[in-house]
Amino acid sequence: MRGPRVIGDLVSGDGSADRVVPPSGQTAHLTLFAAAVMAFLAVFALALSLSTGRLADRWGEDLARASTVRISAPGEQMQAQTAAALRVLETTEGVASARALDATEQRALLAPWFGPEVPVEDLPVPQLIEVIETDAGFDAAGLRLRLSAEAPGAVLDDHTRWRRPLVRAAERLRALGYLSILLIGGAMAAIITLAASAALSANAQVIGVLRLVGAEDRYVARAFVRRFTLRTLAGAAAGTLAGCLALLLLPSSGEGLDMLTGLGFRGAEWLLPLLLPPVAGLVAYAATRRAALRVLGELT
Repeated sequence: MRGPRVIGDLVSGDGSADRVVPPSGQTAHLTLFAAAVMAFLAVFALALSLSTGRLADRWGEDLARASTVRISAPGEQMQAQTAAALRVLETTEGVASARALDATEQRALLAPWFGPEVPVEDLPVPQLIEVIETDAGFDAAGLRLRLSAEAPGAVLDDHTRWRRPLVRAAERLRALGYLSILLIGGAMAAIITLAASAALSANAQVIGVLRLVGAEDRYVARAFVRRFTLRTLAGAAAGTLAGCLALLLLPSSGEGLDMLTGLGFRGAEWLLPLLLPPVAGLVAYAATRRAALRVLGELT
């Protein structure tokens, strides 16, 4: 029953009690500004956490299903060992497809380091074979043994060493994003507590008069809680809207650029920022109520 009563107090209020709280001034501006800034930052922290998770999942799936066989052999043996490795791969359970990269594809792989005109044919560049796994995958240890027997110069790279650091980094980034949201909520609670305490102290004489006429501390505290909670809701709503608009203005992701331009929400994830203003209001309600009861107790 406490939830409906809290909502009723926030909606209905009390005109005479509301006049105890200054409608403007530094405390009002501080509350609105702090709520807007914190909500704006929370939108980006949430988007970072979700985007990092999506990117890591996609990269993990791509790397998990793709492997590479690298063949290093003398020029006269390269073609024979490549053909032998392809025969082994074609008969390996768990391998969906395998193909040797041609000179153009290998040149494209080396272009970022050596330039687009690198003479692949004249360099001792290993022959690369792209291997795509099935969902079940293959036995990497067994495949390595078969390749070493049929093509001594073949080396299998199943991308495990790339996949594990990526997953660990993504998990840490995601955790840091959620931790940032908690820290933002804590900072908001601290700022609102200070603002509410300052407003209560500034109205000490008015509170004293109200007590003389029989007003209870809960009556006074309810007015402060309502005013500061509504201010926080308004500021958080504005900050959330600004954060979402800023995300919409980011460049759209292009091929190969997801890590740089993939920050944002996808599909139903756009509903998550709508939770930020109510959560900010709950934080403000709890912080203001605690501060009001404490300060009123000190003014006794």
